[in-house]
Amino acid sequence: MTSPLELTLLLLAAAVVGVVVFRSLNLPPILGYLVVGILIGPHAFGVATDAPHVQYLAEFGVVFLMFSIGLEFSFAKLRAMRQIVFGLGLAQVVLSILIAMGAGLLLNFFMPFRWEASLALGGAMAMSSTAIVTKLLAERLEIDSAHGRNIMGVLLFQDLAVVPLLILLEALGGDPSQLAESLMLAAVKIVGALALLLWVGQRLMTPWFNLVVRRRSQELFMLNLLLVTLGIAFVTAELGLSMALGAFIAGILIAETPYRHQVEDDIKPFRDVLLGLFFITTGMLLNPSILVAHPWMVLLFFIAPTLAKALLITGLARLFGASPGVAMRTGIGLAQAGEFGFVILNVISGNPLVPPELLNEVLAAMLLSMLVAPFMIQNADRIVMRLSSTEWLRQSLQMTKIATQTIKTSGHVIICGYGRSGQNLARMLEQEGLAYVALDLDPDRVSAAASAGESVVYGDAARREALIAAGLHRAAAIAITYAETPSSLKVLHHVHELVPALPVIVRTVDDADMDKLIAAGATEVIPEIVEGSLMLASHTLVLVGVPMRRVLRRVEEMRDARYSLLRGYFHGADDEEDDYDHEGVRLQSVSLPGNADAVGRTLGDLELDSLGVSVTAIRRHGIRGVEPDPSTRLRADDILVLRGLPDALSKAEQLLSVNRRSQPNTA
Repeated sequence: MTSPLELTLLLLAAAVVGVVVFRSLNLPPILGYLVVGILIGPHAFGVATDAPHVQYLAEFGVVFLMFSIGLEFSFAKLRAMRQIVFGLGLAQVVLSILIAMGAGLLLNFFMPFRWEASLALGGAMAMSSTAIVTKLLAERLEIDSAHGRNIMGVLLFQDLAVVPLLILLEALGGDPSQLAESLMLAAVKIVGALALLLWVGQRLMTPWFNLVVRRRSQELFMLNLLLVTLGIAFVTAELGLSMALGAFIAGILIAETPYRHQVEDDIKPFRDVLLGLFFITTGMLLNPSILVAHPWMVLLFFIAPTLAKALLITGLARLFGASPGVAMRTGIGLAQAGEFGFVILNVISGNPLVPPELLNEVLAAMLLSMLVAPFMIQNADRIVMRLSSTEWLRQSLQMTKIATQTIKTSGHVIICGYGRSGQNLARMLEQEGLAYVALDLDPDRVSAAASAGESVVYGDAARREALIAAGLHRAAAIAITYAETPSSLKVLHHVHELVPALPVIVRTVDDADMDKLIAAGATEVIPEIVEGSLMLASHTLVLVGVPMRRVLRRVEEMRDARYSLLRGYFHGADDEEDDYDHEGVRLQSVSLPGNADAVGRTLGDLELDSLGVSVTAIRRHGIRGVEPDPSTRLRADDILVLRGLPDALSKAEQLLSVNRRSQPNTA
């Protein structure tokens, strides 16, 4: 018997090794967890034989994952998704079970097979992996995409459907006369629990968090967060629902409070560690001997449900109005089995519905589908492009249209998103005679703006092909106007890969994700809440009698302190209007060649300030440091952001690029 400490150390060591190896091979870390679980599990090398002792703890990984997903939702978003949840989700679960029952009837011609067994296996195979799919979508920044919303809606309904399915299976294994009563009781529990939690939670959550925050204790805040999350999960579990559903509700409730972003950062370490533990314990369930003893049956149970599920969901998504590409991505994302399917299999194993040997084969096939899921989701775009000629043609025409409009443009600004912020920026660029290209996904807005003669095209700036077609390599800068941080991060990732020296300005609602955006490569982040507070303060000061000149100076000082790139750009009210143009202060990004003399020297040694040039930031390995110290030592491929007059910037760039060692010796 392994002690709890030994088992914990074993799981941690295995997790670290597995993730390191799979990361080194550019494979998803989820696969590392699953493979490690298979290897150390009781059915392989038998190193860890006490999986049940950690199974309950591992389930909290799914709980915190669903809590994090709940934080990304809101009541308005849920109302908007009701057609997906109760339309597409309901149709998927019901039809999956009916198809399984139809297959069972056909099988009954060759061997005895009860319809109850078909229903049970259909319910298990109808489930998809909430943990794997949501984690992969979050990593790929696709939760807010069209197919991401479809997938999340279906997963949410599957979580709701688990409860009546479990009650139904329990009743089928017991007294059938109690079936209607049990299902009615389950429906009352679900509706009552959701109504009570949402109604009470909406009224109590914000006042309660305000009370906790006033104590000014980070420890108390964290304890309260765990109490609320696990408490609501406990309530739903006691009512016969899943803990994951309760955590999801807790996330939605807290998302309506002002503390959403702080909560998200605090809960992430718990979520990721426990979720990794969940995947390891899931891998422990697989018995490799089943693959050797019955390979063809396992392969049949793996291929047939996965393919049928993908085709079914794709067809249903099309019926609910999705484009071919979105429908296929939805089907691919939900084709695998899920962790709630294992819960249903556990109930089946306690009832004489399905032979134990068949259950083991189904379990092995379900785990195989979960192992393959990361590869399918990562390559979904390639699969869709190969299978759908209309999707390939649509995207090709879209890229061609973007490239045709921008092929003669250079030194322009790419505007990602053409809402109010993007349109205001475009107007200011036009007034200064600067070219721009805007990418937007709203067809009505694009059509109206393009007909008015504005340089707007339909395209997703989060796709690298769209950025390249928009002339990313010829652009002078890129402005990201999205309100959602995940969408901005996806664009920043592509820009960093393709043109790392290109200046990127990002608009955001508040400064909660500022460090994350700067670390991803943003040259500057503009939080609307900061600018709004400055405008509010300046108007208030003027109205109470403070002289306009003093107000402008105060705003200038605040902006200087907040935005490093704008220092030196603001002038007093009595300055001449042409002084700014005469001064010509500007920014320039310079990439440091590996053979330059400046490599290995400090900023102080270079004495760039004697040229009238200052270094506002250094970007190294994708990480941007603002206002570097003079003792900072430069390295090859560093990207320096310089500020100064044009002539001074030119001299500074020559100084940074010179390589005297390679010059011939004429002495």
